[in-house]
Amino acid sequence: MRAIPIAVTALVAALTLTACGGGGDDDGGTKATASPASDASAACKVGQVGIEVDPASAAPAAGDTGIVPVTITNTGAQCTLEGFPGVGLTSGEVSATVAGDEAAQPEKLTLAKDDTATFTITYVRGEAAGAGSLDAKTVQISLPGDAATQDFPWSYGPLAGKAGKTAADAPDASVSPFQHAGD
Repeated sequence: MRAIPIAVTALVAALTLTACGGGGDDDGGTKATASPASDASAACKVGQVGIEVDPASAAPAAGDTGIVPVTITNTGAQCTLEGFPGVGLTSGEVSATVAGDEAAQPEKLTLAKDDTATFTITYVRGEAAGAGSLDAKTVQISLPGDAATQDFPWSYGPLAGKAGKTAADAPDASVSPFQHAGD
């Protein structure tokens, strides 16, 4: 008669261990492990982050270099930023796409809720009403893996083109990779 309580106790213990993800280290037991899908965060989306174009160190005259910092704050679930941010500058019907800094290597950043990341737009100021300049009025920002954009006013002067090119074809500007704020 004592065999029944021991068998019942063993069965309850085995079921409890199985429900808790335990059961030992042998192949017959179960282990709690994170699946690859649970480790991967989705790409950050424009609709789940706050984007702020911070006060710039604007280029004061044609030929000078200016820097425009941008801060991204995750307001949603954990997400990732991988690659360069998308930056476009427009003036009416004319637009220019700003490329990532060729000397930089972007890293994958994971942002928890309320985490922030930054990047900078570096540009050379063009001549006002210059033939190769783009008198940009708007900067459009997008995130890697998301086609949505958010527009901000551009008040930092005209954008110069690279040597022998117009700013619309080859803007003298670049975008840095994302960095965790404070890095």
